Amino acid sequence: MTDTMFEGLRAVFINATLKRSPQPSNTDALIRLSGGIMRDHGVHVDEIRAIDHDIATGVWPDMTEHGWDVDEWPGIFRTVLDADIVVLAGPIWLGDNSSVMKRVIERLYAGSALLNDSGQYAYYGRVAGCLITGNEDGVKHCAMNVLYSLQHIGFSVPPQADAGWIGAAGPGPSYLDPGSGGPENDFTNRNTTFMTYNLMHLAGMLKAAGGFPSYGNRRSEWDAGCSPHQENPEYR
Repeated sequence: MTDTMFEGLRAVFINATLKRSPQPSNTDALIRLSGGIMRDHGVHVDEIRAIDHDIATGVWPDMTEHGWDVDEWPGIFRTVLDADIVVLAGPIWLGDNSSVMKRVIERLYAGSALLNDSGQYAYYGRVAGCLITGNEDGVKHCAMNVLYSLQHIGFSVPPQADAGWIGAAGPGPSYLDPGSGGPENDFTNRNTTFMTYNLMHLAGMLKAAGGFPSYGNRRSEWDAGCSPHQENPEYR
């Protein structure tokens, strides 16, 4: 099944699990659920397991220019810039996002000062969401951190832009463990489905509109002293 209103959209899911491939990832299971819905509607979906790549620590677009011998982030960043939808997905550890998730967000932040063809910040016109898995409490806390970070650097966040599964509070089975009830959980399946469609709807609207409106938010105009309504004090 395909749907012309979503055809032509591109999405990328970045999995911030601590497990290298081919180890099974519970987070992958939710990615497959959301990504499968997108593929059914003609969306091109890329999936990246961040820990499989040598991603340097830092807040510059290419850390090989800042003392690192290897940095695979620039290639991942190109995939992000090609996407209309970016979903960060990862596990909960000690009630918080994984160290890999933190690194991915830091590297996304490294590219946030770049500008698009309209003179806006580079992520304007792209839609973001998140998926969280774990067997301890913290889904909402982790989602708040991820979604705040993504909107702060320029992504658009639709309603119900997160979903997750933790099971019973406290140590217990993970999403894919036998008898966990994770894949059958109606609450998780509903929220993942709603999130997925909301991401596609907003991405489709932004794409049809030619991106996020640029009036009043162009960094290039502000730097040139041409900001509407608010004079740049540097040019008084």
